Amino acid sequence: MIFAIEEINNSTELLPGIKLGYQIHDTCASVLVAAHAAFQLINGQDPVFHKGSNCSRSGLVMGVVGDSSSSASISISRIIGSFNVPLVSFFATCACLSDKQQFPTFFRTIPSDQFQADALAKLVKHFGWTWIGAVRSDSDYGNYGMASFLAAAQREGICVEYSVSLLRTDPLSRIQRVADVIRRSTAMVVVAFTASGDLMALLEVLARDPPPPRQWVGSEGWITDPYLMRYSFCAGAIGVAIQRSVIPGLRDFLLDLSPTEVAASSVLTEFWEDAFNCTLQKNAAPQNRECDGSEDLKMLKSPYTDTSQLRITNMVYKAVYAMAHAIHNAMCQPNNFTTKCEKDIKLELKQVLPQLQKVNFSRNGYPVSFDANGDSVAFYELVNWQKSESGVIELVTVGYYDASLPKGNEFHISRNITWMHGGTQVPVSVCSESCPTGSRKVLQKGKPICCYDCIPCPEGEISNMTDSPDCSPCPRELWPNAQRDACFPKPVEFLSYDEVLAIILAAFSVSGACLAIITAAIFFHHRTTPIVRANNSELSFLLLFSLTLCFLCSLTFIGAPSDWSCMLRHTAFGITFVLCISCVLGKTVVVLMAFKATLPGSNAMKWFGPPQQRMTVVLFTFIQVLICTVWLLLSPPYPMKNVSTYKEKIILECALGSAVGFWAVLGYIGLLAVFCFVLAVLARKLPDNFNEAKLITFSMLIFCAVWLTFIPAYVSSPGKFTVAVEIFAILASSFGLILCIFAPKCLIILFQPEKNCKRSLLDKTKYKE
Repeated sequence: MIFAIEEINNSTELLPGIKLGYQIHDTCASVLVAAHAAFQLINGQDPVFHKGSNCSRSGLVMGVVGDSSSSASISISRIIGSFNVPLVSFFATCACLSDKQQFPTFFRTIPSDQFQADALAKLVKHFGWTWIGAVRSDSDYGNYGMASFLAAAQREGICVEYSVSLLRTDPLSRIQRVADVIRRSTAMVVVAFTASGDLMALLEVLARDPPPPRQWVGSEGWITDPYLMRYSFCAGAIGVAIQRSVIPGLRDFLLDLSPTEVAASSVLTEFWEDAFNCTLQKNAAPQNRECDGSEDLKMLKSPYTDTSQLRITNMVYKAVYAMAHAIHNAMCQPNNFTTKCEKDIKLELKQVLPQLQKVNFSRNGYPVSFDANGDSVAFYELVNWQKSESGVIELVTVGYYDASLPKGNEFHISRNITWMHGGTQVPVSVCSESCPTGSRKVLQKGKPICCYDCIPCPEGEISNMTDSPDCSPCPRELWPNAQRDACFPKPVEFLSYDEVLAIILAAFSVSGACLAIITAAIFFHHRTTPIVRANNSELSFLLLFSLTLCFLCSLTFIGAPSDWSCMLRHTAFGITFVLCISCVLGKTVVVLMAFKATLPGSNAMKWFGPPQQRMTVVLFTFIQVLICTVWLLLSPPYPMKNVSTYKEKIILECALGSAVGFWAVLGYIGLLAVFCFVLAVLARKLPDNFNEAKLITFSMLIFCAVWLTFIPAYVSSPGKFTVAVEIFAILASSFGLILCIFAPKCLIILFQPEKNCKRSLLDKTKYKE
């Protein structure tokens, strides 16, 4: 402060011709002492105006530079603020001092703790620490600063395991309790918002036993203190610090101390005796060496002579210049190329305060200005305690935080950081490990939000980022992968020709068609034999033709459904089966009519000859064609993607369109089959050699059994197996018809030709009772 005032008094640009005076008061880090000093300053105002003396006005305080403590600054500002005396602090960082209603005359060249709290929260978040401990000074600086930090940490999603406070004047037992809390905690990171002396008292206690391995994160209150760097277990500490600066000429000023100046100041005397381990008092005690004048400050290695780490010092320097600029702007006016100051005017405090709010200048490359709250622009260095090769802890700047930059770009790291125990890997401090993709967080009951369990996403849902609070469902046609971190198209399933089941069914279908064709060829070759002629050869050939179509129509059910295949498979199946049953029905009626025609006086065959048989088959088939046509016109079957039967895959199938149409087709087939079955049962007792009623009865029994069991199987079978059940029903009923009706005849034709004659057919003429 003295150096800055002497610079100003020797300046020809700032307050030319006017000298600034000063008083220095020591608050002794005590609020009571600070209040006493503030009253001394206010009560010492002298109303006398001395025109001829060196001072333009004797004893009038234009402003106060100080204090370093937030609590003391609050006390001083409340006292002198009532008299409009401005207070410019260089180290009082409490965010509460930004309240202009309570502290209208308070200004500071150091940033508010609100900025520091945001910077520390972003720093902790940057390294992924979500589970931390908090230690603070039990003062306005620590309490308000930690409150701001905790609020910023909560916004960043950081949880605090414990928050404890202490003062260096606390009983040892209380400091010990704070140390025990740190030892027992699971958080590896400790954020300390403390004054240097308070933290030193805590570190002394921690150092007694093997200190716990902790990563310390510090506020500017202690992170640059060289005295704390002797605690080697704190190596790797990281924190925000006031920007390091250079003040030209300060080192030479500090070293230019004469013994007379030292002896005249009690503060300098105490410093001198402590630095050189001697006493300036004459006739001192024998155990104390008397200073002999050979002491050389230039050879002294102490924080006093070290101007390489000027941080708070520069804040004092800027505060003095801010006051000087405010007084200059109130007293001086530019005149052509010079500045003229009115020395004889009586400067009022109400003139200085508005000018202090407006100051905006730069000194040695460091800008100075105040916002509406009296705060300066926040700029912090990110510093790290790194051990040198000699084992000494050094303060290394590894980045910065600039609050004037756009949001998200304030924080920057430019060098490698050394962590606790000299490690190069960022320590891990979390309550729970991060939940991987494919899972979600579930909070643990009664614990902070950073303590959670990781639960795999439920079926059909994914999470594609770590620590996801929720899982999101995949769209209807997508399904999660095995890791449940991405959605992929569901596999489309249908009865494909590539599958073994489809190949087997297709083989049976073709085999059945070939069997029907071979049977037709056998019958055609032996069409003149009695057994073929006796069993209505015309209807037999038509039945074999319809059975061939029945076998082949099952092939339309295999493969990917399309508009045409969906319409073809159901209608072709319905029409061919009605044609088939109509033929069987015709053969059954012919058997009954043929028997009745043998009775005396009966002319039954006249009413059911070949023309009537053809008309019956055509009529029954036409009705089915009509039902299918109406079905196709009103609501035909269509291909659809079934995503409801299976969640993990899509079933490509044919929707019925109209369920009424489908069941009408099946019902009509069933009606004809039942009617045919009843007639066959009625004719079953006729002489075996004269009819095939027994064979028709058995074939219709198989047919009806197959289709009765088909209905529940069709309804309950999932996916492509629905189609397989339908194909199986078609093939089973078709094989039942061809084997029951034609297999015995082919057996006689091929292997028992002696039975294929009229005498064998007419051998039995009695009715069965």
